[in-house]
Amino acid sequence: MADNENNVSVDGLREEIRSPVKTVVQKLAADLADNIESITVVGSALTDDFLPGKSDINLVLVLGKRDLKSLNRLAAAARSLAKLKVATPVIMTAEYIERSRDVFAIEFLDFQLTHQTILGTDPFAKLQFEKGNVRLQCERELKATLVRLRQSYIASGANRMVMRDVLISTIAGLIPLMRAMLWLYDTERPARAEETLVRAAGKFEVKPDVLIEVLGWRRRRGRLESSHMQANFEMVYAIVDKLARIVDEIEVS
Repeated sequence: MADNENNVSVDGLREEIRSPVKTVVQKLAADLADNIESITVVGSALTDDFLPGKSDINLVLVLGKRDLKSLNRLAAAARSLAKLKVATPVIMTAEYIERSRDVFAIEFLDFQLTHQTILGTDPFAKLQFEKGNVRLQCERELKATLVRLRQSYIASGANRMVMRDVLISTIAGLIPLMRAMLWLYDTERPARAEETLVRAAGKFEVKPDVLIEVLGWRRRRGRLESSHMQANFEMVYAIVDKLARIVDEIEVS
């Protein structure tokens, strides 16, 4: 297990997040004492997708055991974490990670691609995955996305502002799926979101323009005409449908 809060190493992090991460990690290391095995920063905080003041910092905490005492201590720290733009940490144990490589392969692949362990031993670097598990999860997630898109469109009454948020969420969820599909084809996976969309679009022969446009909506708010929103919805739906069909036909040994 990690010794104590003095072992925190934030030198490799981007300057904007070093101070809040060190503050949070030292507190968590002290509060969780000998139950904490590692703390790892994952996601956009490590890439140029990070927007200071807007993006959250995401952490994965690996504990020696999951117990209510530890959860209560984390709950007590929730408000101070939020003030520092640190999202509620993802809590795992080493056993959970090992037993979940088959069902959460996409998430772990993304953690493995973009992570930095700042306390304790890296829990992701040596993980290995079966292509069959990754393919199945991609298929399930893509087909579930199609269902959510249909349901959201109906439930919203085709409201353009509601669908704007739905499409943003859809593209955000599509990015790790596209990375996983690239992995299935032994193709290099970019860490940045837009680069992922462009590379996957080229590999799977879809147009990236609408995906990049919707992704850009996260950075700005503006009025969208209903016709434009509907056109984007149709294009996004068609792209997800095509990706689902491609994954459905992938043969893995």
